Amino acid sequence: MTSPEATTASRLERSAPRPPVRIVHLGVGAFHRAHQAWYTARASDAGEWGIAAFTGRSPDIAHRLAEQDGLYTLIERGAHGDRFEVVESIVRAEPGSNVDALVALVSSPDVAIVTLTITEAGYRLGDDDQPDRQDPAVAADLANLHRRIGGGSDAVPPTTVLGKLVLGLDRRRRSGGGPLAIVSCDNVPNNGGRLGRGLLGFARGVSPELEEWMAQQVSFVDTSVDRITPRTTESDRVEVLKKTDRCDRAPVVTEPFSDWVLSGEFPAGRPAWETAGARFVDDIEPWERRKLWLLNGAHTLLAAAGPLLGHTTVAEAIDDGRCRQAVELLWADAGRHLPDGLDLADYRRALVDRFQNPRIEHRLEQIASDSLRKLRLRIAPVAKLDIALGGTADGCATALAAWIVGVRQQQSVDQPRTDQSVAALVEVIDEALAANSSFVRRVDAAVSEWETAVRSVHGVAATPVQ
Repeated sequence: MTSPEATTASRLERSAPRPPVRIVHLGVGAFHRAHQAWYTARASDAGEWGIAAFTGRSPDIAHRLAEQDGLYTLIERGAHGDRFEVVESIVRAEPGSNVDALVALVSSPDVAIVTLTITEAGYRLGDDDQPDRQDPAVAADLANLHRRIGGGSDAVPPTTVLGKLVLGLDRRRRSGGGPLAIVSCDNVPNNGGRLGRGLLGFARGVSPELEEWMAQQVSFVDTSVDRITPRTTESDRVEVLKKTDRCDRAPVVTEPFSDWVLSGEFPAGRPAWETAGARFVDDIEPWERRKLWLLNGAHTLLAAAGPLLGHTTVAEAIDDGRCRQAVELLWADAGRHLPDGLDLADYRRALVDRFQNPRIEHRLEQIASDSLRKLRLRIAPVAKLDIALGGTADGCATALAAWIVGVRQQQSVDQPRTDQSVAALVEVIDEALAANSSFVRRVDAAVSEWETAVRSVHGVAATPVQ
């Protein structure tokens, strides 16, 4: 129900004419609107680049945005106050079920870029980056598209994201729509490469002609994306109304920090995103590692150590001297294996500022989910690199030790058996690390240190292994 205050509030209005649709986005949600759409709106040539945005499973945000002409308020929630900005880059919002509209837009020669934020699961790929044919939706799309693109009469619309894209790309091929770039903005290493392999594999199962055309006409851009974007609440909508006197049913809350690194070709052109702060590089892997090892690695450490000391959020944990020292040790390990030119000192300072922002509530329990996989991806590779080059990997040992103490206290979300030795628990994470007796001894010593810290906070002993 609309509040009485909202009936007297002003509507969101555009400050300039609506730009033409030249970008199609799949997976419109809070992160896309806080990141890619925001960068596009702030580019120096924003008036030339409008976005048609399609939802994932739920059509709700498409309806809300459509009622507001695609406009929404971005709330930058800093430690000392908020900043409110109306973002104007989305000019059309559609539910993901509107396949006809998506196909028409992807095939349009005016569209130069397709971007995606659909999460890793949304690609439905196997370990070989090929379409997962064991997935019923993938199998159905492959069969239906093979008949449809091959000239059959089957008009069943695809339901998977890659299936929808394949149908749009085939229409583009047939109509002479020209080349375009496809840009994955999901938090997946080598996201553009993985998407390219998966999409070409999908096309291969449908039409050899389409696969050949895509190999020549479609580029796949790798990106590294970063901006913490909590879920919007009703209180955020009320705050927009109070502070701006505008009624907005689709605001987005985010932190002041943002980062976007891209690597790849844009054969049909692109917005001047660099004027809004994006960075274009030849090799994205070092930037991906910087984020994975420093930001994500620290989050994994804090999610393990923070609850041991009674903390529930990142802001609380990073303000604890014991957690802060552990993070700095981990960053020292990682920094030794990152190349020059990544602005590491500035990046680390920015991370601390972000972590300390109490008004962006980042809950440790949420970060701790799937902790085993995260430790294997974010901590273990750094430890092995450091040991291989003669280092001691003390920061990595401290991170694994915090997780082990949590396992023994049954605090881990996805824990193994709690009655295992330190060496056995290290082996659960990485066999090569467990085979290194010196490293295991360092983890064991760090376990004792965390157990002492737990006693000092709670006055009880952490549960030891028998």
